[in-house]
Amino acid sequence: MSYINHPLLTAVKPLVDACGGTFVGADKMQTGDIPLVWEGSTIAAVRMPQLHGALERLITGVEKTLGGRLSDLSREDKQRAIRLLDDQGAFILRRAVEDVADAMCVSRITVYNYLNAIHR
Repeated sequence: MSYINHPLLTAVKPLVDACGGTFVGADKMQTGDIPLVWEGSTIAAVRMPQLHGALERLITGVEKTLGGRLSDLSREDKQRAIRLLDDQGAFILRRAVEDVADAMCVSRITVYNYLNAIHR
């Protein structure tokens, strides 16, 4: 994988990591992969994760950001977690409110109240 030390890949790696993507060699590209082109040549591609498991990945990222499991966070940090998840589009996913409420050990109503406070 000699392409992995390329300056373009070094530059976009934090973004790819944050999105849950992975680099693949140009020779391993599949339909749906995003080619990374440098000076007219495809040096690699980004393969994005499947939607299955997206909410879990978003929750894991927020837990890393806030330094603890959602269920262990303070009320204020749970509100911050809801804002972060909302900013990332988590609540457009089916059953997201229920799944986030379960992860936080709060009711669905609590999650809806936090969302309403954000959108006011």
